[in-house]
Amino acid sequence: MQIIAADDDPVARKILEVSLTKWGFEPVMARDGDEAWAEIQARSGSLLMILDWMMPGMDGPEICRRVRPSKQHEGSYIILLTSREGSDALVAGLEAGADDYVTKPFLAAELHARIQVGVRVVELQQTLAARYAELKRALDEVHQLQGLIPICTYCKRIRDDSNYWQAVESYVGSRAAVEFSHGICPECHEKHIKPQLEELMRARAESDEAE
Repeated sequence: MQIIAADDDPVARKILEVSLTKWGFEPVMARDGDEAWAEIQARSGSLLMILDWMMPGMDGPEICRRVRPSKQHEGSYIILLTSREGSDALVAGLEAGADDYVTKPFLAAELHARIQVGVRVVELQQTLAARYAELKRALDEVHQLQGLIPICTYCKRIRDDSNYWQAVESYVGSRAAVEFSHGICPECHEKHIKPQLEELMRARAESDEAE
């Protein structure tokens, strides 16, 4: 999983990059808030981010405030890194839209544990989004086949909205994720196929007798 990580301190940024790589993630590193925002905007869906609080350009809380209303990044998980301590700092970070808060210098084990929480949240959001998309597609297909369908009494073709008559296979196939395989039911076999076979066999027998 990719993690967008931003810190303007080169040493802290390198430690963070090495740690994330060691834990099996794909870090996308940014040197300041503006660079981090550009990386965020280049992606869509639920993202996992680790943002330093104080950075040139946009700071961590400002990025949080921009991400939260965005439908493009709905369900993202944001961890703020900061040297600030106390409940006031914690409240300010959470009110800006952060999901978690880690004090610098961070303990590797603590950050790893908090990232794992973020991974579970993001993966759940991605799963829900995928299921929602599948459900929407299914409902769209059902809606396409609702209502009164005009069908010819004789040839069984169906008239579409453009007053064009189509075979049942074409009409249904263009409105639902289905394909047709053709066969012959027992009644039609007795009514149509069997008499044709019998007539063919009689004609062949008469031809043999004439020879």
